[in-house]
Amino acid sequence: MVREGKEEYSPKRLLGLTDRANTMRSIFTVVAGTLSLRTMHDLSYFRENLDVFADMAKRRGITLDLDGFRALDKERREFITANEQRKAQRNKASEEIARLKKEKQDADAIISEMKQLGDVIKQTDEKVAELDARQRELLLTIPNLPHSSVPTGTSAADNVEVRRWGTAPKHDFQPKPHWEIGEKTGILDLESATKITGARFALYKSWGAKLERAIANFFLDVHTREHGYTEILPPFLVNTASLVGAGQLPKFAADLFKIQDTDFWLTPTSEVELHNLYRDETIAEDKLPIHITAWTACFRSEAGAAGKDTRGILRQHQFQKVELFKFTHPEKSYEEHEALTRNAEAILQKLGLHYRTVLLCSGDMGFASSKTYDIEVWLPSSNEFREISSCSNCEAFQARRAGIRFKPKSGGKSEFVHTLNGSGLAVGRTWIAIVENYQQSDGSVVIPEALRPYMGIDRIPVI
Repeated sequence: MVREGKEEYSPKRLLGLTDRANTMRSIFTVVAGTLSLRTMHDLSYFRENLDVFADMAKRRGITLDLDGFRALDKERREFITANEQRKAQRNKASEEIARLKKEKQDADAIISEMKQLGDVIKQTDEKVAELDARQRELLLTIPNLPHSSVPTGTSAADNVEVRRWGTAPKHDFQPKPHWEIGEKTGILDLESATKITGARFALYKSWGAKLERAIANFFLDVHTREHGYTEILPPFLVNTASLVGAGQLPKFAADLFKIQDTDFWLTPTSEVELHNLYRDETIAEDKLPIHITAWTACFRSEAGAAGKDTRGILRQHQFQKVELFKFTHPEKSYEEHEALTRNAEAILQKLGLHYRTVLLCSGDMGFASSKTYDIEVWLPSSNEFREISSCSNCEAFQARRAGIRFKPKSGGKSEFVHTLNGSGLAVGRTWIAIVENYQQSDGSVVIPEALRPYMGIDRIPVI
């Protein structure tokens, strides 16, 4: 996926037992009985490997309240042990009460004592349930463990360039930004979009609207016909359980749009819908890998992006994107990750757009990712590479949360699948890259050969 929301994830944020508690408790209320018993990390593994998570926190540049977890876990286990002893005492007393009644002896004293004990047991069970919820809330704030191949670093400056393709176009004039080109050719009307809705929305016109549609169709055709993905057209509204299962909630609640008085949210990325296709299901091993793709509109409040990229359409509240998603066998997920990244890169190559691929460092990765490649396309107006796709392997992090397993052909216990996602590509940012890279001195825009069958023209003229 494109990290339009993830870009603003601050790894420095304190992740404590009470951090953002109100938001998380409201989310847990909605999904009680569906997802409440699952976490993004196995509790036993977390408890027994706190040193591993301490190292992860150091690599990601975050603070984990591990001492708070130890105290909470100790308190919870002590309550459970004490209550098990009380319940054993009550069971034994029940046998004694039955014996006394059978022998027509007075059992009122024991009955009264057990009534008081029952009250204590009930109160303790309620306390354990409260501690369980707090423990789950804590685990929901803890990001995924980085893969061993991920470089340690604190910011984008520590990312590692893996490869680059093509060369930047050489213009014999000063390249203009896409919003100026859009105005001169009459294909982008930001003023009308602001009037209709507000800032950070786009209105494409004429050949601009057709270019947006052509790009999306081209992406889907390549991924389904050449790369073997199955196309999905999902709803653009998703429920809370789906967002929690995909790892968007509660972490990114501030970046999402919620429909008032409903359990519906505008989707931030079709990664959410595609991931939840198999929620609470066990997939036969011989059906893996499953490769799916979808075009959707995506909606982000961009709560953490105030003042960034305010000109043009680089960062929008609504943008269109073609998503690539895979459910894979754990032993094949990193091989599939490389293939998914190459699938996204192939689109830029077919369009003749200069790009580079970078491996994100531990401090710049998304919350759910174990390893991420960012693909960055060249934008002449700013003379820099900008992200157009983020391709991630989440291993079992999301699958554990959504209960997605596979059954081995050899039998035995089912296992969690690995999930992978990436933009293939962001439509709006590809629109920007085409308009800027293929601009001409007279203000017109040449259409890349791969898109000409979709557009019916070879050049967008100046009006």
